[in-house]
Amino acid sequence: MSDAFTTHVLTITTGSQETVTDLTGDCEEFLRRHAAGRDGLLNVFVPHATAGIGVLETGAGSDDDLLAALHTLLPADDRWQHRHGSPGHGRDHVVPALVAPHATLPVVGGRLALGTWQSVCLVDTNKDNPNRQVRLSFLG
Repeated sequence: MSDAFTTHVLTITTGSQETVTDLTGDCEEFLRRHAAGRDGLLNVFVPHATAGIGVLETGAGSDDDLLAALHTLLPADDRWQHRHGSPGHGRDHVVPALVAPHATLPVVGGRLALGTWQSVCLVDTNKDNPNRQVRLSFLG
């Protein structure tokens, strides 16, 4: 594989609560090691049927607001056809339709070109699976 494309898998422990986990620092560290000051694209992908990747402000309540909005749109109750796992787990399988399992972000001069308040986050509502993988891929 040429140095134009590099990939790395992060292992993230999300625990037993719904969470929005900031991955921005991990993305920046990956780019410091592999982008070497180049322009390109960073693809962030979570290969799970019950999690997504979001780009949003964190730390000011937006992450909690996102989880609350998902609860409003997708209540954790017994209405879901998909019924294994915790009560309401079927909703977790619908989350990736609203919070995509990937994001492709611009890299300029080896650095993420995010807006001032934007962070790259793993959005995980599945309390039954506390271990996640996130694939970071840089195309220079």
